[in-house]
Amino acid sequence: MARSSTRYICSNCGAISLKYQGKCFECQSWGTLQESRVEPEQKKQRDGSTRGVAVMENLHDSVPSEFQRVMTGIGELDRVLGGGLMQGSAVLVGGEPGIGKSTLMLQLAPRLAPAKVLYISGEESPNQIRERAQRLSIKAPNLWLIPEVNLESILAIIAHEKPALVIIDSIQTVHSDEYQSSAGTITQIRECAATLIRAAKQQNVILMIIGHITKEGALAGPKALEHMVDTVLQFEGEGYQRYRIIRSVKNRFGSTNEIGVFRMDESGLEEVSNPSEFFISGRRTDVPGNSILAAIEGTRALLVEVQALVSKTNYSMPQRISTGFDLKRMSIILAVLENRLRIETWGQDVFVKIAGGLKLAEPAADLAIAAAIASGLMNRPVDPATVCCGEIGLAGELRAISDSERRIREAAHLGFKQIVLPEANTRELKPSLKNLPIIITGCKTLQNALDELNVTG
Repeated sequence: MARSSTRYICSNCGAISLKYQGKCFECQSWGTLQESRVEPEQKKQRDGSTRGVAVMENLHDSVPSEFQRVMTGIGELDRVLGGGLMQGSAVLVGGEPGIGKSTLMLQLAPRLAPAKVLYISGEESPNQIRERAQRLSIKAPNLWLIPEVNLESILAIIAHEKPALVIIDSIQTVHSDEYQSSAGTITQIRECAATLIRAAKQQNVILMIIGHITKEGALAGPKALEHMVDTVLQFEGEGYQRYRIIRSVKNRFGSTNEIGVFRMDESGLEEVSNPSEFFISGRRTDVPGNSILAAIEGTRALLVEVQALVSKTNYSMPQRISTGFDLKRMSIILAVLENRLRIETWGQDVFVKIAGGLKLAEPAADLAIAAAIASGLMNRPVDPATVCCGEIGLAGELRAISDSERRIREAAHLGFKQIVLPEANTRELKPSLKNLPIIITGCKTLQNALDELNVTG
């Protein structure tokens, strides 16, 4: 319940002070401040609806779905979204400045024609957006630009225009008159986002919200912002690189951790039809310290190049640097190599990188990391025709991984001759996998796997 606020008004000049003081700060007169209470106005429901009693429904009642998917026409984006945009859903898009968030939003509009699209811009003027669209050769007569940051005005426009898609660029610039704080504060971001999402679901409108990110790469604002939306899309990659990766961090209408790969060209973001070729293109097969991992991202199998550089340290404490892979897990792998396989790493600087800007989180990447490090230490290149994947236990054993069938098929599709994986994944192979032109090798221990990869002597 809102409380009344106390103010002090000068009877001489009318100046207002939030706290009592003997002398008016404006006219410098003494004893003229008088106490006054301001009662807050009752908040009105913006949507005009009345609160009623909720209706209970049984789980198994056959009720027709209110929402349908809308295909964007961008295959990689539809994959990440789980098959397209869901009507009445809210999608939060985050990423580094200049990575392509606004470009992707512009490219969506002509593909949804003739449906009306509203672009609510709080950071750029309509002329700036027009210039970008001309530079990218985007023609979208169904796209309407609205330079507005006031929440109440935005809600009125949405209710009047009844669009199919609303783009908010960005949520940090939107503010409501009901709150005293400035735009971009936690209160404004949380309350404005909640109100927009509620309005979108009531009017069956697709809401795309662009959000800023912090220096750590997380979405700015409260963590509750991610919980309120239906889908969270995260742009990955560097602004100076041509390739961009869109990852589904959260998706109520599809699988999570799905990725889409795009290439930034003069005409905007273009889809990469075969991401595996992109991640392993340009690799050198004669240099020690490289291995190929058969990874799973969402529902897709990808072949990724893992690079490791090992050199004698010049410091009392060896350096351990990892890009795209968890540094603590790399330290565990180094400990297993040293204690179980007697491969000394204590006097070596170790640098690990996942090529292409991809970030790996699955346990199956352990074997490829260990193979690349051991290859650099032994100065022996990994067999260039072999792919590997597997989780490493602390005892030096290889543990079973998921989705081995898709990994094997992707490796065979790209022409690799052998795949090394845990023995547990080779016990019950489908007959169709045995007919593929690839040798499937199961190993019980890390030592056996490194021998198959031609790393150890």
